[in-house]
Amino acid sequence: MAAAPSFATMSMNQGSAAPQVRQIDAGDLSVAFVDAGPPKGPPVLLLHGWPYDVHSFDEVVPLLTARGFRVIVPYLRGYGGTRFRSADSVRTGQPAALAMDIVALMDALAIERAILAGFDWGARTADIVSVLYPERVQGLVSVSGYLIGSQAAGKQPLPPQAELQWWYQFYFATERGRIGYEKNRHDFNKLIWKLASPQWRFDDATYERTAASFDNPDHVAIVIHNYRWRLGLAEGEAKYDAIEAKLAAAPAISVPAITMEGDANGAPHPEPAAYRAKFTGKYEHRLITGGIGHNLPQEAPAEFARAVMDLA
Repeated sequence: MAAAPSFATMSMNQGSAAPQVRQIDAGDLSVAFVDAGPPKGPPVLLLHGWPYDVHSFDEVVPLLTARGFRVIVPYLRGYGGTRFRSADSVRTGQPAALAMDIVALMDALAIERAILAGFDWGARTADIVSVLYPERVQGLVSVSGYLIGSQAAGKQPLPPQAELQWWYQFYFATERGRIGYEKNRHDFNKLIWKLASPQWRFDDATYERTAASFDNPDHVAIVIHNYRWRLGLAEGEAKYDAIEAKLAAAPAISVPAITMEGDANGAPHPEPAAYRAKFTGKYEHRLITGGIGHNLPQEAPAEFARAVMDLA
């Protein structure tokens, strides 16, 4: 498993369990996930986005386990060692499916309640779980804030400058884009890293650790479907229709929440004022300065870990 060497070589404070990469059946998936820290510690789930993976949290994990947290970091569907349990399962990347993956994982691990923290797809997933199952979310850390959307909203045109930032969505909407991503996913995703975090000087080794997770056999199908679904160009699974209908109403998030944003995020993201009213519980927004881009946990791990600890 690609994640094991990096997590396994982390320095852990005495008393913390050594991190493990595990596999468990959960819902439609056999989920590969990092399990670090004391097994009976307060649980935290860290959720990555696209095009990233569990290594975004390499430096966050030891900060949390040193404080006694049990930290679960799953590879999302289409990444790393996570696989579909059935060859007949629809390779959907719609947001409701990713959210229900996390609920199924919590059920499989007998985790009744946890702090959820994520960015990009991971933040959207954590937002959705917080809306659907607030009783199971102790607190929420969401980079770029409120990211729950719908197909109807995705069909609405944006100002030209905003549309320019979504260039890859339009590329993925075409068959040329699907073939191009299949063929060039390594270099494509490295370009996204540079555009989304223009001041982050990551080295090749850092990128390659994550790039290995894009070799998942379902990766391209999940990514392409995710963006086509969001533009209303692909159907989702009928079993998620009721959930999507609820999410289309843009429901408020009532759990305690900290939203975060880097001051140099080059990816499309809403302004904090635009989503403030969507958080009705205890709430704080934090702007992280110093040239921090889209991959906030990897670029500013101490600040991300601090948000989790403050919610606890």
